[in-house]
Amino acid sequence: MIEYAVAVGSDRLAGRLFGPSFEALADVPASRVGDVLTELESDGARRTLARAEVLLTGWETPQLTAKVLRHAPRLRRVIHAGGAADGLFPDGAPGITASDVGAANALPVAEYSLAMVLLANKDTFRAQQLYRERRAFIDREAEFAASGNYLRTVGVVSASRTGRALVELLRSFPTLRVLLYDPYLTSHEAAELGVEPVTLPELMSRSSVVTLHAPVLPETVGLIDAGLLARMPDGATLINTARGAIVDAGALERELVTGRINAVLDVTDPEPLPASSPLYDLPNVVLTPHIAGSMGTELRRMGDTAAADLARYARSGP
Repeated sequence: MIEYAVAVGSDRLAGRLFGPSFEALADVPASRVGDVLTELESDGARRTLARAEVLLTGWETPQLTAKVLRHAPRLRRVIHAGGAADGLFPDGAPGITASDVGAANALPVAEYSLAMVLLANKDTFRAQQLYRERRAFIDREAEFAASGNYLRTVGVVSASRTGRALVELLRSFPTLRVLLYDPYLTSHEAAELGVEPVTLPELMSRSSVVTLHAPVLPETVGLIDAGLLARMPDGATLINTARGAIVDAGALERELVTGRINAVLDVTDPEPLPASSPLYDLPNVVLTPHIAGSMGTELRRMGDTAAADLARYARSGP
């Protein structure tokens, strides 16, 4: 029977991923060695690493440097209960295969984004502010004549795992037109996804809601700049559940302060914003503290996915 170890940021996270008594791993035909590893440098951690053929990792797992891997001679597989596992191996990982549960984490981000798309098109956040201010009857046909989710256009930036998951969820709303920008998307892929491929400037100009799902790469830092923000129609909403660095923070703040456009920001740059940031108090901004990704009960889905991957490996090998 193969032996595996768990190396994540804390015992609490391990419990959220796999259950307080590791219930998610109970039926896996493999044997867990050692306690949860929150560091990889101590003698105890090295003894555990020396026995492990598989390592279950997650958020805040220390990097698996060449020095660490020297103490893991039997390690053949890393299963990462998080997004992409590439950053775990700064010195490479010869002889070790790695997988992740990024698709499981993409789903709650897509669900959050879908909810915000629908609420933004209904002008829900402005309606809430208006009702709170007036505390009286609101004539919705007078105040929200252009609101709603019928015949509206949603712009999705990036055909990443999260972007594709959102597009799939949007299929349930056939009266929403979906535009997609991704420089690597083929026309065949766009047709299969049921989206209209467009340039980024066109997407920004045509969409009532723009939702960002691009990874942080040298070419995507500051991707959404002042010029692109200026293209957004008056009253349009920008949703960011990707990373704050994708947007020019100064340009976005300047646009939002005018009240011309709206934003739903689950990520910012920096994160969190300084206490003095005007974005906390702007009525046209919804700020949430990076909750779109897996949290609470959703962490168990990532753990279950990692456990299923481990079970497949244990039964059939790499």
